[in-house]
Amino acid sequence: MFAPADFLDLERTAHPKLFENQNYVWDALKQIASYLQFRLKPAVLGELLGKPFISNHVFIGRGTVVEQGAVLKGPAWIGENCQIRSGCYVRENVIAGDGVVMGNSCEFKNCILFDEAQVPHFNYVGDSILGHHVHLGAGVILSNVKLDHGEIAVVTPDGNIPTGLRKFGAIVGDRTEIGCHAVINPGSVLGRDCMIYPGVNFRGVLPYGNMVKLRQELQVLEKRDWPRT
Repeated sequence: MFAPADFLDLERTAHPKLFENQNYVWDALKQIASYLQFRLKPAVLGELLGKPFISNHVFIGRGTVVEQGAVLKGPAWIGENCQIRSGCYVRENVIAGDGVVMGNSCEFKNCILFDEAQVPHFNYVGDSILGHHVHLGAGVILSNVKLDHGEIAVVTPDGNIPTGLRKFGAIVGDRTEIGCHAVINPGSVLGRDCMIYPGVNFRGVLPYGNMVKLRQELQVLEKRDWPRT
């Protein structure tokens, strides 16, 4: 029900071994640190604009552009032809595929981004997996910690599934779109080809091809005491 291949095209990442023999797609989050420890070979093959901070625990592929003001703390593995824009903060244990956009004022930590994922403006991606061609609108937050700091469970109609994780944001399936300023709460699992409207506060499981709409009542009133000149 929650196997990696149900949400992610494993041919759209250079790191499919992270998902081998995993019962649940989120189990790959537990493997990122050890995977990078043994497989990461630091190198900068891309283009640096100005003087971004890049530690000696980072690999950057060919064609990737890292702008001044970006901070890549690592360990991190960044693919080819990516855009790492000014103000991007890449913390520990981050894997990004080819053609990924990691934008201004975005923070990444213990996460996997498949090829062509786009995270361009004011986003937090912690302990999460973004599938191929996922797009996060400006200000989207993938929250990864419960307020009581307890273990996170995936809530399903058939009962809760314990994850063994105290930090787990979201699984976002291939080609899913999340609108501006939506908050995705810990332990959420979004299927492929879904859409979440701007401003939504969501937690749970969203099946393949579904949409979450937010409706609000707006009133437009004449401001009679507005000063005239």
